[in-house]
Amino acid sequence: MRGAAQAAAARGQPLVVMITLAGCPYCEIVRKHYLLPMRREGLVHAVQLDVLDRTANLQGFDGQMTTPAALATGWKARFTPTVLFFGADGRELAERLVGVAVPDFYGEYLEARLNEARNKLK
Repeated sequence: MRGAAQAAAARGQPLVVMITLAGCPYCEIVRKHYLLPMRREGLVHAVQLDVLDRTANLQGFDGQMTTPAALATGWKARFTPTVLFFGADGRELAERLVGVAVPDFYGEYLEARLNEARNKLK
């Protein structure tokens, strides 16, 4: 997480983290219709973490090894999808997006959060 957040911040971007769950249809909507297209265009630096994954090892913002499930628990991200916006230091830069309440407006909500996070990086 630390390296990904630093790489994103070096480009003036927050690290976007989507907390996901296998088989979650709303996660698939956010992934396919919003985050992947934005990532392909170089507009976001995004990763996804499975809320139930207790086996994959990754380095947290504090430099300690942890799992996706432990990070999600620590962030109190229990609902999927949850999209979080982090700076290089692991601090959340914008209000998280939880769920997909109104799919027609999701893109605007996401863009507003990204703009807020980018402004805080400056």
